[in-house]
Amino acid sequence: MILLKDINKTYNNGSPLHVLKGVTLNIQRGEFVSIMGASGSGKSTLLNILGILDTYDTGEYYLNGTLIRNLSETKAAEYRNRMIGFIFQSFNLINFKNAVENVALPLFYQGVSRRRRNALALEYLDRLGLKEWAHHMPNEMSGGQKQRVAIARALITQPQIILADEPTGALDSKTSVEVMDILKRLNKDSGITLIVVTHESGVANQTNKIIHIKDGIIGSIEENINHDASPFGRDGLMK
Repeated sequence: MILLKDINKTYNNGSPLHVLKGVTLNIQRGEFVSIMGASGSGKSTLLNILGILDTYDTGEYYLNGTLIRNLSETKAAEYRNRMIGFIFQSFNLINFKNAVENVALPLFYQGVSRRRRNALALEYLDRLGLKEWAHHMPNEMSGGQKQRVAIARALITQPQIILADEPTGALDSKTSVEVMDILKRLNKDSGITLIVVTHESGVANQTNKIIHIKDGIIGSIEENINHDASPFGRDGLMK
């Protein structure tokens, strides 16, 4: 599904900053993977490359067998809209649109009629327990509700891959567990490939595989046999 070979990325804002240093990675279809590292480790840059939001300098990135390189913005947007769903730490909801309109937005770019996309948006909100909040604005919702709206938006195009950048970063421990439970269920029931970027071990431990990145280099990859264990410690706080 995802194959990276010796990916390098340098930013040249003033003095060159070599962010990714020969990253090689293979993620199979249907895997639930976390990429874990400290701030500045290169994990968000890696996610942006996976999501075709950023380019790489050297190496090769294959998505579903297709080499992703030097795409036009139109072609990149087509791949993103057809194959990839995104979930962000800050939710990235449009403040002047209600929940239905936010969830339906990706289908607008696919040319789906308003009636059809709103009906589908209601269906996805219902799946995530938010049917009664369908016509509420983002500022009327809790952080957990906003993230569930964002998950519904990511799912509505029926992507093969979901990329989640610190999806629990703005949430309290209890709500973080609820969101991770939703993602685990999606992976198990739908077979969607899920990649979560996080610096929290409690989040990473909910995934099947943990990829550790440090200073732009993959340090280790561990299979997580305890991914169904509770992320709560004895004090009730996230581990």
